[in-house]
Amino acid sequence: MQNVSFMIEAGERVCLTGRNGAGKTTLLRLLLGEQNPDAGEIIINPGTRIAYLPQDIPVDLKGTVSEIVAEGAEHHLHEGDWKVEYEAERWIALAGLQPDALFTSLSGGQKRRVLLARALASDPDALLLDEPTNHLDIASIDWMEDLLRSSQVALLFITHDRAFLRRMATRILELDRGQLFDWTCGWDTFLVRKEALLEAQEKEWAVFDKKLEKEEAWARRSPKARRARNEGRVRKLEANRQERAQRRERQGTAQMRFSESEQRSGSKVVETKDLAFSYGNKPIITSCTTIIQRGDKVALLGANGAGKTTLLRLLLGQLKPSHGTVQLGASLQVLYFDQMREQINSEASVRDNIAGGQEFVSINGRNQHVMSYLQGFLFDPQRALVKAGLLSGGERNRLLLAKLFTRPGNVLVLDEPTNDLDVETLVLLEELLVDFEGTVLVVSHDREFLDNVATSVLAIGSDGAVEEFVGGWSDWKRQDEARKLSVVTSTDSTGSPQARSATGIKGSIKENVTEPTRPLSEVEGRGSVKRKLSFKETQEREALPGKIEKLEAGQAAMVEMMGTAEFYRQNPAEIAAARVKQVELEKELETAYKRWEELES
Repeated sequence: MQNVSFMIEAGERVCLTGRNGAGKTTLLRLLLGEQNPDAGEIIINPGTRIAYLPQDIPVDLKGTVSEIVAEGAEHHLHEGDWKVEYEAERWIALAGLQPDALFTSLSGGQKRRVLLARALASDPDALLLDEPTNHLDIASIDWMEDLLRSSQVALLFITHDRAFLRRMATRILELDRGQLFDWTCGWDTFLVRKEALLEAQEKEWAVFDKKLEKEEAWARRSPKARRARNEGRVRKLEANRQERAQRRERQGTAQMRFSESEQRSGSKVVETKDLAFSYGNKPIITSCTTIIQRGDKVALLGANGAGKTTLLRLLLGQLKPSHGTVQLGASLQVLYFDQMREQINSEASVRDNIAGGQEFVSINGRNQHVMSYLQGFLFDPQRALVKAGLLSGGERNRLLLAKLFTRPGNVLVLDEPTNDLDVETLVLLEELLVDFEGTVLVVSHDREFLDNVATSVLAIGSDGAVEEFVGGWSDWKRQDEARKLSVVTSTDSTGSPQARSATGIKGSIKENVTEPTRPLSEVEGRGSVKRKLSFKETQEREALPGKIEKLEAGQAAMVEMMGTAEFYRQNPAEIAAARVKQVELEKELETAYKRWEELES
């Protein structure tokens, strides 16, 4: 990083994005004072409290949930021990945790909740979050989103979760080739403007390179170039050479590909009947009957600790069921991506993790040099020689994918593959999985990833029963909420307390959280009775499409203008004014869309 300058104001929710290894976590550490900058300064207003949720769960953290969360509330000690205990209890309740539970006994998702509760108990002015959705189930992510959006704390966060990013970010900071770019917009607008800027930059560079090539040719063929009247041209050529040498080219896109097995599996990959499993006297899976066919892309959903990894192992025949049967198909070649990344040797280099000291790897029957293969996973020759233990979380994930894909397979099992991956690599992985002719079993809490990949869902309920749904996460959510709505509606007429408890795990998490105002459509989804629109509301609804069309046209014009290289050559005040107008347009358009959906429903 060089010449990085930015400011974060109270209440802003800023996403720090960039490729794996770009320096995002390093920038957070600089802000926290854990590292010192080589140049420049970091200015923090006196009295500002900053809390941090790290990317990795500390392995040496011990104690009960109550003790750990109370550490965050210790700034209340001047008010008395009772205040510390009160704040700790409040945040533990909001996080849906058991105060006496030992931290070491919790699942990864529950540990993340403890760490977030500790951070928020410190009553911070600013909260730094490094991949906050890692290891959290979808209900917990919903809870976190609502909690953070309702707070006034300033957020600076790194995330790969595009659904979380879209809902949370009011501004994008992008680390790209050592420089920081400030985009005052949401994620979708950023993608459009970024693409336009890259296209403009490529055209500008092409013109520069063509001119430089002509000047180099002139210098080589003209012995008169040293004459006094040509000295200015020679000096300009030297300056252009230096400018070209300092250019930081954009790193190429990932070129990952599978080494698919030449042998196809049987048409039936897994069949289960009345499957159940218990650890001792504790039931985990109480019933599961399903058939998984060749080519299916199956997502496993459930709360943290519900038994998703256990169900995976049962489906693969690695665990013996307590009840029922599991029948595996013929000619299965299984590739397993484990969420703990235990297949990586941290002491070996990236290269040796892939080839074990060999020069070549075999991909689809063809030998490929290991360094060339690693470049397809965005490891340049220098990075390929680094010890795996020194890689960032996203780089470790890419390394594990690279290692996995050297082996042929027709069944791909992915346990939390999306954690820490940058968005570009994530999109490519989605395309690979969609095109993969074999079978995919995937555990992930990335909602957009599941929507783009999964053809069906196996959802583990709170009672351990596994139900099958067609489609991805959004399809499951819609079907699940429709079923719950029918239960709640029948409850209104019967008054059954048993039926009222069927609101699911999300309801239990949010029981003690004051929810922000929601659109009518969401409220109606919980069983409320629809009402007719007033005359004024009807007129408003009819006028909104035209208003939205005008706002979208204005927004498109702004995006086109701000995507040109000429735009960034303007006076800084004019650029700032344009960005303010862009933000206002986005907010107005978002408000209009929400209001239209509310009236339409």
